[in-house]
Amino acid sequence: MITFLELLVNGISVGAVYALIALGFVVIFKATEVVNFAHASLLLAGGYVIARLHEVLGFWLALLAGIATAALVGALVEFLVIRRANVAVRSVLAIVTIGVDIVLTTELTRRIGTEVLALGDPWRDRVLRVGEVSIAETRLVALAVAAALITAFLLAFKYTAWGVTMRATAEDAETAALMGVRLGRVSLSAWAVAGALAAVAALFLCVFPTPGLDRGTGLAAMKAFPAAILGGLDSTTGALAGGLIVGLTEALMNGYQNQLAFLGRGVGDVAPFVVMLAVLLVRPAGLFGTREPARV
Repeated sequence: MITFLELLVNGISVGAVYALIALGFVVIFKATEVVNFAHASLLLAGGYVIARLHEVLGFWLALLAGIATAALVGALVEFLVIRRANVAVRSVLAIVTIGVDIVLTTELTRRIGTEVLALGDPWRDRVLRVGEVSIAETRLVALAVAAALITAFLLAFKYTAWGVTMRATAEDAETAALMGVRLGRVSLSAWAVAGALAAVAALFLCVFPTPGLDRGTGLAAMKAFPAAILGGLDSTTGALAGGLIVGLTEALMNGYQNQLAFLGRGVGDVAPFVVMLAVLLVRPAGLFGTREPARV
């Protein structure tokens, strides 16, 4: 039972971080109907800036710099690539984002090399003990921060002018444009918000108990992709549910890997994708999807 409780808390906290990444996928898809496969490079860019600057600026200023950098990179990708790609089919733009991801990730991994970079977080390797249950403080902070950000986003999405324009664009872009909504501005802000969320997620993916930022960190964004898909690419609520499902599935399968040895090594890495496929067979639009997303 102690092991189960530890895995449960860790799974929920990691799932909340995955939900932040999945929310980035959803925001961009709702604003532009583009599946952004460059999300991994946005995450890696934010984490890299934090790792390089924390000794010079201190952790909190480096964190702000990393968030701003990832948001700026996302905005630049939208402004310089997506907006200027003269294609009518959105699936082609998704392929374009794959090319963008390859270029950015290649440059960032070249800079990182074989190093494992620390992010200088103030929680370090401290562990909170509740009875016989041990939980890393970073996991609890990740859960609290992710919950606060997701709540703030959902409230902003529902009650602010930005949220209204985003919802109007997602519902009917042509009508929204006729009503005075600037679609380019909505798209740009969506990419910037997705980048900022990716940078925050990068922080909690690279702190204890993980060793730090390395060239493979960006692959974590692709672990969140099943969360966005099974929750529904056009649903912000689905991003949260999908992230928690993926986080819990991964934590429990890895935690009980010895008992599941007959399934082979690395079952925890594969399990989220199996869950995604199982959900899509029953609900092709995802658990909370309200319409059929464009398939890539």
